[in-house]
Formats: sequence, structure tokens, C-alpha cells
Amino acid sequence: MDFTADSLLSRAAHELSPRADDLIHDVKRCLRREVPDLWDEPDIAQMTAENVAEHVVALLFGIERGIEPRRIDPPAADAERARRLAQRGKPVTSMLRAFRLAQGLVLDRLLEELSRLTSDAEPVSAATRKLITLATEYMDRTSETGVLAFQDERDRQVQWRLSVVNEASVRVGTTLDIARTAQELADLATERFADAVTVDLLETSSGDEPPATDTPVVRRVAQQSVTAGHPETDCLEAIYGEPPVPPQQLHRYTDGAPPARALVTGRPSRHRLGAFASMLVVPLCARGTTLGVAQFFRHHKPDAYGDEDLLLAQEIAARAAVAIDNARRYTHVRATALTLQRSLLPRSTPVQSAVEVACRYLPAAAQLGVGGDWYDVIPLSGARVALVVGDVVGHGIHAAATMGRLRTAVRTLADIDLPPDELLTHLDDVVIRLSAEVSAQTDAESAGDIGATCLYAVYDPVSSRCVLARAGHVLPAVVNGNGTVDILDLPAGPPLGLGGLPFEAAEIDLPEGSLLALYTDGLIEARDHDIETGLTLLRQALAQPAPSLESACDTVLETLLPARPDDDVALLLARTHALGSRQVASWDVEADPAAVSRARANVSQQLTTWGLDELDFTTELVVSELVTNAIRYGRPPIQLRLIHDRTLLCEVSDDSSTTPHQRRARGYDEGGRGLLLVSQVTEHWGTRHARHGKTVWAECALGAPELFSDAAALDVEGVPGVV
Repeated sequence: MDFTADSLLSRAAHELSPRADDLIHDVKRCLRREVPDLWDEPDIAQMTAENVAEHVVALLFGIERGIEPRRIDPPAADAERARRLAQRGKPVTSMLRAFRLAQGLVLDRLLEELSRLTSDAEPVSAATRKLITLATEYMDRTSETGVLAFQDERDRQVQWRLSVVNEASVRVGTTLDIARTAQELADLATERFADAVTVDLLETSSGDEPPATDTPVVRRVAQQSVTAGHPETDCLEAIYGEPPVPPQQLHRYTDGAPPARALVTGRPSRHRLGAFASMLVVPLCARGTTLGVAQFFRHHKPDAYGDEDLLLAQEIAARAAVAIDNARRYTHVRATALTLQRSLLPRSTPVQSAVEVACRYLPAAAQLGVGGDWYDVIPLSGARVALVVGDVVGHGIHAAATMGRLRTAVRTLADIDLPPDELLTHLDDVVIRLSAEVSAQTDAESAGDIGATCLYAVYDPVSSRCVLARAGHVLPAVVNGNGTVDILDLPAGPPLGLGGLPFEAAEIDLPEGSLLALYTDGLIEARDHDIETGLTLLRQALAQPAPSLESACDTVLETLLPARPDDDVALLLARTHALGSRQVASWDVEADPAAVSRARANVSQQLTTWGLDELDFTTELVVSELVTNAIRYGRPPIQLRLIHDRTLLCEVSDDSSTTPHQRRARGYDEGGRGLLLVSQVTEHWGTRHARHGKTVWAECALGAPELFSDAAALDVEGVPGVV
């Protein structure tokens, strides 16, 4: 039988068609061996098998019918299958290699049929050339179509991944809150490529470095699902042996579980969970530290996770890990600063009778950090009390540390009973020295000028008067007995740290029951209103009746402050008390040594009136020494005053500014032991200066001192230096 090249090819294809299933089987077996990555996942393997069968059938059909290669219709799903390969992260070279291998096997079978049909070399040679040309054209056309579909899908996938990564950079890490950042990661992932997400972080304390242990404890800080109640999370976790974990619950992974391996090795992985579910496990690593692990589940979507999905999850998790690490570090720094700040503030107000106080300190919102606001209540001599509120410029640990140094300086200066304006002058010098020290440092973190404001007030319950001075601080408020609220008009003073400008004090009457409000600018300044509006709100809040000062503090803060204040706030409320004539006794003393005995007699009589006979000997000893010193070394007029408060206060004032000092007397000295005796029998003693003169005071505890329990056996007149 004579064959042409075309008829021989058609006959060979016709003869091979009944055995097409065997040919398809051989092609599959070859591809499984040579291109294994097309068969490692069941759905991809199924798609590859279908693709092989349809291409073999189409090619044999076209050759048998004599159809030109460009007119042979490829399988309808060919382009879609190429796109699926791109979606699953398979390389295009695998697809092209599969095409070439399948082409070679089909050609081999057809060539065998050509040789079997005829022994005439000429038609076989012509048919072979035509077959190679036809198969090559078909394969080139099919490959081109597949590559174009593959590349189009790859480009679309790249654009989609870039959009997801860009969206993650915008949506994840919007705050410095760890839990919120983790939840933002879970929310984004469930919207874009996951059906359920869990985020577990290694349990740490106050932002410390996560522990490096074989079985670390983790906390479920965030989880999200496409359906409410997180059922997918619970179900899919149970598939690989992990029990469901409620939010914020501490737990441990079982040994060998994918999340446990990810925490130990720091490597991501993907897994199939049954026939229809898959999972990505991605450790959250930042700056060389593993912070936790994120798990991405896919259950509703038909496609299992591929390598491209794993790369996308890694990119998003890496960005989230950096944000979480930033939040963790900030949380640590903020907690340290807040701890330092609170440790430097008074833990409780001292016991005193001049005022009843209530205090509050509120740090700013998390983004701003702890500032340098502070308050203090300092008991002074003469039953007086100093009230202090200050504000250091800036936020963070350095502001808190500077606040502690200034508070210590204020207490030291208050201990020597400086008037408010003089105290602020010395405090200004302290701030200038601190600023010079900081400016000399090369550390960029701590370099910079130091500035602060301060208001210092001294209230005297005996006279019911208050002396105030301010250094760039906001004006205080006073609630009068009739309920009206006034903002005190105090002389303006420059902020601390400028130097060269004087401070001026003002003295006001504060009748018993008045309420003095000291605060920092964070209370009345805010983004949504100016200072005048803040002062109006403060007046309204202070005017509201309150059962206690603590309630009044709460009312003020609730009225003026938002949930997340822009600046930290210190608030000090003080309700004044007065010491009446029944608790205070005073006498003018003549500058005559004979007046000492009369002073002792007056004191003894007053102590009997107060029912303090047990202090008679001690007080007479103190009065004798202080009055004698005033007569000998001071200038008239001289005044003696007793104050019966929580202790017994004895004060002797004169018009001299000379300060008495305690000294060590030699063995044969007749004098010099008086102040030593005073210091031994009293709780405290000291000197305070006024505009004119000074006051030497001593404080005796109520009850007979142990040192003189046998006081009657001592002869006061025989003590050297005591008249």
C-alpha cells in the first residue's frame, strides 16, 4: 500500500488512538519521575493528569484529521491550569519540562507506528519530518499560551502580594500596644488570605526579652476567624493535637507540634490538616529574637496553602514582629519610667493638722509616655505645711529622674524653712546646674536643656494665711467658704532654668474650710480646647459638692480629662484647718535674765491647762535654754509661743538674724551644752528666718520622754548654761 506523508501520519494516529490510555499512563509515569513537584500535592497532581490526557487526545485527533497545528484547539482548561500552577507557586520551567517530556513520548509512539505500517523509508522519512514539525508547532503554541497565562497570573499575584504587604505596613502597628498590634495582624490576614488566624506571644514581664526554653509558655494575645466565635481555630487546632485556647490564656504547645518547632528553630512551615484544610506556621522574629508564633488556617477556600502563600505570610509576620517588638520595648521603657515616677512621688501624705489633702497623678497616653509632673506635702515648723506642684519639661525616664532630683531639692530647701520666693530662687540655680551637666554629656538620648515649672505654697494654720510663689506655673484655684471658685492672681515668675530673674511671693487669707487646688498644665490644656476653657471647666468641677476630697479629685479628673490625656497630670487638693486660741499661747518676753523664770512659770501653767503636766519638766528645760539664748545673743522684741498640736511646739522669736548652732563643749566649759540638751529631749529643733529676725523652735512628743523618766531627781538650775 502506497502512503503519502499525510496519509501515513493520519493512519499512525488512527492506529494509536485506541491505545491512548496506555500512552497517557506512560506519560504520567514519566512525569511523576522527572517532574515530581507537579505531583506532590493531590489537587495539582489531579490537574496535571487531566492536562496530560486532554493534550494527548487533542494532538492525536488533530494528526488523524490532518488539522494544521494552529487550528488544533487546545484543552479549554489549559490556560486556567497554567494560572493554577502560578497560584500555587510552581515554577514555569516545570510546566514547560512536562510539555517537552510528553511531546517526546508521543513522538516515540507515533514513530513506532510509522515503522510498523510501512517499510518504505521515503514516506516514513517524510512523515517523520512532518510529524516533528507539526508536534513542535503545536507544542510551541501550547507552551506560549500556557506561559502567557502563567506570567499573567504571576504578575497579578505579585501585584496582589505587594498590595497586601503595603496594606500591612499601614494597618499593622498603628499603635504601641502589643495586643492591638497582634490583633491587627490577625484581622488583616483573615480578610486577605486566611480563614482563621491565631497569634501567640512568649510570656514576658514588663517587656523583658522572651525566655529561651524548650517548652516556653505562650499567651494567646489575638485570634480571628471568618465566622464569629472562632470555630475554625478551635477545630483546626484540634486536628494536630492542640486543645482550643481562649483569648489571653497562657498555655504550652505539645512537644513536636508545628508551633513548638517554629518557636525553637525560628523557621516557618506549611502543613495539610486533613483533606480540605491547610496551615501556615510562621514565627514572629525581630532583631534576632523570637517573640512568638502566628498560625494561618485555610479551610473554606478550595486551594491549600502554597510556597507563595508562605512567603507572603512571612513578609507580613516580619512587619508585625517589628511592630510588636517596638511596642514591647516601648512598654518596657514606659513601665520603667512609670515605676520610677511613682517611686519618686510620695506614697502617702504625712500626718499633719494644717490641711486635709488628696492627690492624684495620671500619666499621659501611651504614645507620649510618662512625664515629670509631681506633687508634695511637706510638714514645716510651727504646724505649717508646704504644698508643692511641679512639672518637668519632656517625657520618659530622664524627665522622671529629673523630677526626682528636683523634688529632693525642694524638700531639702524646705527643711531649712526658706520663704517660697527664696526657695524658688535656689531651685532655679539647681535646675541651671543640672542643665549644664546634661548639656556636657555626649549621650544623644539624655542631651538637651532641662526646664521645669513649680508652684510652692506655705500655709500657716495659726494665722490662716498662705504664702505662694510660682515659677512659670499655672495659677492655682481656691474654693471659698460660700462655694465660689477663684483663680488666684499670683505674680508671674519665669520657668526654672532661665536664671537672672527674681521671683515674687504673694500672701492671702485662707479661712478654715477653704479648698486650695494646685495642678499642672496637663489638667486644663488639651487639643480640643484652650486654657480659658479648661479653667472654666475646672471652676465648674470644683464648685460641685463632694462628700470627700478624694471624690472631689475624681470629679475634677473626670470632668476635664479625656480617656487618653495628651499630657500627664498632677493634682493636689488641700482643705485648710485652723488652730484656734485654745491650741496656741504666746507671751512677750523682756530682754532680762529674770524673765526666764517667769516664762517657765507661764509655760507650766499653760501645760496644766492643756493637761500636759507630764511635759512640764522637758518644756521648762527647752524654754529656759531658748529664752536664755534669745536674751543673751538676740535682740528684742522677744516672743515665746506654745502650739498644742499633734506634738507640743515651743518657739522663741527675736529680732536678730544670728542662727544658734549646736557645738561640742569641752570638759571644763561652763556653757555650750544647752542646745545639746534640747536636741536630746525633743523630737526636732531648728531655726527659721523671717524678713526681720528669726525663730528658734523645738518639737516635743506628747508623753514623758524616757530620757527624763526620773525628771524630779534632776536640778535644772544646776545644769551649766541653763538659767
